[in-house]
Parts: sequence; C-alpha cells; structure tokens
Amino acid sequence: MRIADREDAEGRRERITVVPESLDDLWHLTYILEPGDAVSGDTTRRIQRDDDKMRDTGGQREPMWVEIDVSDVEFAKFSNRLRVGGEITGCSREDQIGFHHTFNVEDHDEVAIEKVWQVDQLERLEEAVEAAEQPDVAIVTVEEGEAHVHTVAQYGVEERATITGTTGKGEYARGREELFDELASIVGRLDVEAIVLAGPGFTKQDALDYIEGNAPEAAEKIQTVDTASVGDRGVHEVLKRGAVDRIQTETRISKEAELIDELMERIAEGTKVAYGIEEVAEAAEYGAVEQLLILDERLRVERAGEGDWELDVNDVVENVERQGGEVTVFSHEFDPGQQLSNLGGIAALLRYRLN
Repeated sequence: MRIADREDAEGRRERITVVPESLDDLWHLTYILEPGDAVSGDTTRRIQRDDDKMRDTGGQREPMWVEIDVSDVEFAKFSNRLRVGGEITGCSREDQIGFHHTFNVEDHDEVAIEKVWQVDQLERLEEAVEAAEQPDVAIVTVEEGEAHVHTVAQYGVEERATITGTTGKGEYARGREELFDELASIVGRLDVEAIVLAGPGFTKQDALDYIEGNAPEAAEKIQTVDTASVGDRGVHEVLKRGAVDRIQTETRISKEAELIDELMERIAEGTKVAYGIEEVAEAAEYGAVEQLLILDERLRVERAGEGDWELDVNDVVENVERQGGEVTVFSHEFDPGQQLSNLGGIAALLRYRLN
C-alpha cells in the first residue's frame, strides 16, 4: 500500500488517499472501509439518457470523478478487485448526484477515503504500507505419495496445488519421480522470493535434490523445515516454528497462530484470559487487557450495525488502546481466525486475573 496524500477534513474526519499495490492491500481496505465513509476517485460510468433527442449508446462509459457515501464493500478475491458501492454525493457531472455507483478498485487505482479513522484502522493501514517491503513466501509440504503448495498472504494462506502419486521406491520409483517432477514444475513457476519446503522424514530432501537438478532457480529460494504433517496442519507447524518469520520480519498470520495458541493454553489453565464481548469489555474497563484479539469480519459487521453485540466495539478497542494494550485484528480466512470465531470473535490476554 502506498499513501499518496493525507489531509484534515471537517470535524474529526481525515482524508487519506491510498494506492493499493496488491491483492493483500485490497483485502486490508475491506476492513478499513465502512458505511458512512466518503470514497472518491476517477472512474467510468454508463450514462442513462432520458432526452428524446439523445439515444442511450449502451456499452459506452464516460470517464468522470465521483465521490460516494459508502453503503457496501465486497472483497472479490478471485477477480482481483474491491467493490465499493454507495450513493453519489459529488461528481464532475452534477446530473449524476443521487444515483448509486460502484467503484471497482484494482491494483494501482488511486482512491481517497474520508472518515473518522479508528486507531486500529490506522494501524492496519500502516501495516499494509510496511508489508509492501516484505518478501512473498510459499510453503511446500511433502511426504511419500503427496505434496501441497500454499502461498502466504496477509489475508491468509491459500492452497495453490495438491499433488498425489505412488508411494515408495524400487519398482515404484517412477511414480515417485513423476510426483517430484510435477512439484518441480509448479515451484518453478511460483512468483515468490522464498520457499519453505517442509514435511516428515527424508522425502523433502529427496524432493529438494530433484528440484535442484530440474528447477535450479527455484531451489536457490528454498529452505527446509521438519514437520510431522503435510497440508494445512503442516503449514500451521511451519508458521508456529517461525520459519516464515525468519523470512519476513513479522508476518500477520504467524503472529496470529502464536497468539491463538497462547489464548487456548490460558483457557485450558483458566487464568488471565477473557473471551466473549461482555467479558472482554469488562476487562478493558479495568485496564486488564494486555492483548486484544478480534476477528476482522466480526469487527466489520459490528461497526456496520449488523451484529448482535449490545456493547459498542469501538469503545472496547479505544479502552484497550488508551490503557496501553495491543490490538490484533485476525483474518477470518486463516485457521487462528476460525478458532477465534468459535469463541465469539473476540478475546483478550490479560495482565492479571479478574475475580
């Protein structure tokens, strides 16, 4: 993410102009934008003509500057865009004011966001700016008869390929080699700066030897890690062991995995932990929250007034920040976020135990 401009607006509102540079950046904006924000930028719009003398030209769109009052936001991951819809409140063509418009925000589109910025939203924006300097990473897990390829993104880990083949050596060596050959072909095409190759036993070393001989440029990016499992469980092990952290100074998802493990341990011990909105809000009032864990999707829903919490989530976040606690917003697309969702979407690691 790149910040192109920043200026004060009316009241407590501030206008920040951003340029998303990746799919991760578009995902971040999904949880920054909310109903009531003003979003503006250059766009195109099909003009509906009501003049009897002017026929609607159908597919032609006219370029214009538009500002909307945001009503809905959708992260369209598979089409690489963010859809932001709302009523037009300002436009280079005044006759379009009052109509609905949808911005299809893609990589390198410049958009201005005017709103009352919450502390966690500014932190997320800063995180997106800093993440632009981090390398892209893939995690490959392999054992006899199967291999899995995942890429690491800030919105979660995405599975790119699963390969299965014959197990064993000897008469089955051909099937094993075919699996390695397909794996080498896939990793050779990955647009990443680092690859973690993980799995149990010696199979990963055999796979690495094959890749070195058949995709040497990809092999130069690889480091190996021992794990007991492959697939999703293997990826979680890689993250817990800090292999990705050694490549990226601090990745969002590995931090989430560490925090959720600490949370579950404290729940099992019954000490210095709170979960559910009421417990967490009470702990925040006492200044007891050391680390607030909250799910991005739950935060978005509550701020949009579509949730079922009776307490104001912004008050809870502000209480924690004001008293020196840290706030981590979890991605609902990654396993730690799913675990947090099962606990109500919000939890806290406490400085001390509350009675």
